[in-house]
Amino acid sequence: MLGVGIDVGKYSLDLARHDQPAVTRFENTPSGMARLLHHLALWPEAWVVLEATGGYELPVLTALVEAGHAVSRINPRQARNFARARGQLATTDALDARALADMAHCLFPKLPRYVAPAVWQTTLASYVSRRAQVVLTIQQQTQQLQMISLAPLRALALASLNALQQERDALDACIAQLAAPHLTPAWRSIKGIGPVVQATLLSQLPELGALSRQQIAKLVGVAPLNRDSGTLRGRRGIFGGRSAVRCVLYMAALVAVRWQPQFKAFYQALKARGKPSKVALVASMRKLLVVLNARLRDERLAAAASPNH
Repeated sequence: MLGVGIDVGKYSLDLARHDQPAVTRFENTPSGMARLLHHLALWPEAWVVLEATGGYELPVLTALVEAGHAVSRINPRQARNFARARGQLATTDALDARALADMAHCLFPKLPRYVAPAVWQTTLASYVSRRAQVVLTIQQQTQQLQMISLAPLRALALASLNALQQERDALDACIAQLAAPHLTPAWRSIKGIGPVVQATLLSQLPELGALSRQQIAKLVGVAPLNRDSGTLRGRRGIFGGRSAVRCVLYMAALVAVRWQPQFKAFYQALKARGKPSKVALVASMRKLLVVLNARLRDERLAAAASPNH
């Protein structure tokens, strides 16, 4: 397999092959991406790897998928660990592109192939992301308001806060409208999984219902990871995963362990065994995710087996 790496920057795209030392730079613009795709058309058997870079990678990622290329988007931590494992301690755009190319060549059988989300998922994810920004700003504004004593300044701050709250309410209505056509009974079967949680999972965890319980827990970052070596049995802990999904799962689990009998009994049983509250709550997050994953899987299997399908 021909490994190709693309180091994505705000203004540039650095393209490298695993079997060539040269690195080609393109502008991170529509015309630059067109030239990059024309260049890649000469290598139809290539597997392309690029890093997640906070959204800068999305246009080129979409263009690669639409052009039919096999491409994987990886966590930057994975890329850095791989580069260090091959003895590369320095970092430049060219060096990073070559490391990604080597990674594509060596690990392509184990790298998940990127599948572009549906348009509605992309739109919903944008609304969910904006809502998170607004909610954070509301929290900051509320705290700042307590320190403002001058009446004119306080009035201005209150006006800003009211505007933000109105925007949040408008976003909530839009999110509910966008998510509604895609919510099945399984999504409404657990108390604690409200509109914001549903929208976040729909848009940022499309794998729900398609993976095993172990895979979905590890993907989100709520699976306990072993730390054993020889006779040592280390303390298990969670690591990595999708932080935005974990944040909403945390709030959902808080509600579920209080109002949903199944999760309440599970949480209390862990506490009775001496588990710390935080450990018991993370375990409840994992259970909630696994239960929802199983219900969605069963729902889809039942729909596929239905004669009316």
